[in-house]
Amino acid sequence: MQPRDLSAHTPYVPGRGVEEVARDLGMDPESLTKLSSNENPHGPSPAAVDVLHEYASRVHVYPKASHTDLTDRLATEWDLTPGQVWVSAGADGSLDYLSRAVLEPGDRVLVPDPGFSYYGMTARYHHGTVASYPLSKADDFAQTADRVIDAYDGERIVYVTTPHNPTGSEMPHEELIALLDRVDDHTLVVADEAYGEYSTRESAATLLNAFDNLAVTRTFSKAYGLAGLRIGYALVPSEWADVYARVNTPFAANELACRAATAALTDDGHLEKTVETARWARDYLQERLDAHTWESAGNFVLCDVGDASAVADASQRAGVIVRDCSSFGLPACIRVSTGTREGTERAVEVLNRVTREVAEA
Repeated sequence: MQPRDLSAHTPYVPGRGVEEVARDLGMDPESLTKLSSNENPHGPSPAAVDVLHEYASRVHVYPKASHTDLTDRLATEWDLTPGQVWVSAGADGSLDYLSRAVLEPGDRVLVPDPGFSYYGMTARYHHGTVASYPLSKADDFAQTADRVIDAYDGERIVYVTTPHNPTGSEMPHEELIALLDRVDDHTLVVADEAYGEYSTRESAATLLNAFDNLAVTRTFSKAYGLAGLRIGYALVPSEWADVYARVNTPFAANELACRAATAALTDDGHLEKTVETARWARDYLQERLDAHTWESAGNFVLCDVGDASAVADASQRAGVIVRDCSSFGLPACIRVSTGTREGTERAVEVLNRVTREVAEA
């Protein structure tokens, strides 16, 4: 007995964890600065931590009330109906729900290249096929409706990542509107806003009541610091209100995740500190790194260091973990997450030194 052929799937390659690197290199985990996974260096909101302690003894109960509370809170936040909010186990869970809701076997999806590998993975899991549109270093990874439409061939789902990972570029609001207007009626445009809190642009969610071919995905993993709890959501057209119950995995978003996310939404101070630090660190990295960097709207910066693998390895051995972007098809680039002020300053010092050493070797 063998599983079906999964050879077409490109596995998601996560950034390496502190414990993993420390074991491999025989280092003290406390000596490492991890800037490889776009996590929140401030951790979760204290309000979320308090709720985790409060509800830890109640995890024998299915998360019905907590799920409803989070859904209602998000609907209020975005001025939508509760039926337009699909809470999921991470934003990738929302991508699965949208695939279940839209794709028939053999349907095509259109994804950015480079981009998040799970877009294609969820399509293939649902027996779809994948095409891509390029984002190019030559024009600073600019995202335009024309670039997408040039590759578009009536796909059932088109993915737009804004801010984009790993480049940090955004699709301007007017370009997204143009794209929504130009795709066929049967095409759903999914705007992935996992890093939306760090951007100064208006969210695509403001267009939901004007377009019935748009969905927006968001997560609590980044700005809200709840990556370990796996909680995210999709915002969908009002006509889709009864679809969620048909595609949702029963109780996929767990009790503690729902409670913590609801609490995190009340802590404006923690979110403001997180975003302020990220924007400071973004500027610091772009100004101080001795390598070409691209303007970023996320909590990370993409840098051209020549030999990403060698620089990432040397940096890791020097105590700073960054993301080698070879798995994104960018073998000259590393992605550096925004850390604390201390961690960001250390990263610049280490990266400038090891980049020079690698180039001279």
